[in-house]
Amino acid sequence: MLHRGHQSTDGTGGGELTVPMAWLYAEYIADELLRTGDLMPPTSFEFRAGRDALALTIFLSDTDGELSGIRVVTQLETWLSLTAYDQPWQDWVGERMTQLTAEAAELDGPAPDLELAAAAWRWLEETELLAPDLNAVPGGAPVGEEDGPKVWTPAWQLGLPLGHLAIHLF
Repeated sequence: MLHRGHQSTDGTGGGELTVPMAWLYAEYIADELLRTGDLMPPTSFEFRAGRDALALTIFLSDTDGELSGIRVVTQLETWLSLTAYDQPWQDWVGERMTQLTAEAAELDGPAPDLELAAAAWRWLEETELLAPDLNAVPGGAPVGEEDGPKVWTPAWQLGLPLGHLAIHLF
């Protein structure tokens, strides 16, 4: 996967501009899935969390370096299983990032795709968003989503189910 997407635009690899095509394509697919689902406004932090979580899933699950438009439909089941509620997604991302970083170090240093994926992962881990507390049991009268208790939640915990739902709606 690291060979593709970090070649220069003319294919020579001679120190020219390197275009992170694998990451940009994963981000594009994630963006399209979320927009198709129409779950959140594209300008919201929740949308960004969903897009980044889904893009990481797409990018990191491409073990053969063949992320292509033709295979997107065939990969939906894989992405669904990786983003499912009962899966250790956070651990899987950490392991894949470590593995790809080690592979990149053996080749020729960090790949731009991997650097963008790492930045997205840092944002998802370090950013907290105020979200409805789904574990709270409100006492008394039922409350609406806006009136209920809220809790600060890591962005990945909010974005992952959003990405999962977007795949289902596609």
